Amino acid sequence: MDPDHRHRTWERWLLGQGKPPDPRFTLANERTFLAWIRTALALLGGAIAIETFAAHAWPQPGRVAMEMALLAASLLVSLGAGWRWLTVERALRCEAPLPLPRLVPLLSIACALASIALVEALWGRWHG
Repeated sequence: MDPDHRHRTWERWLLGQGKPPDPRFTLANERTFLAWIRTALALLGGAIAIETFAAHAWPQPGRVAMEMALLAASLLVSLGAGWRWLTVERALRCEAPLPLPRLVPLLSIACALASIALVEALWGRWHG
């Protein structure tokens, strides 16, 4: 079996039917994917920074909870970025409407909850 045939079979299995879209749209979809991955890496870096630099400044249960929340958000954004790239690419190939970005409300809620938890922890430290 020639390698080009395997590539086409993989592409058809992954992307489904339809025709390849304008390369500009595919590249824009890829840039959006990479932006989401940068966000996931920033969340991961935040968890690492808390563990590395805030060990003495934050009680362990709160620190670990914040780290786990950031790690979970990083994981969800990473997986969601891949899923979003795939669904957008499939929609482009079928000339269908683009799917709604589920990552946006998810990330907004996660960041809001993390901010609330941080404010509560700092408020308690300053006024406790």
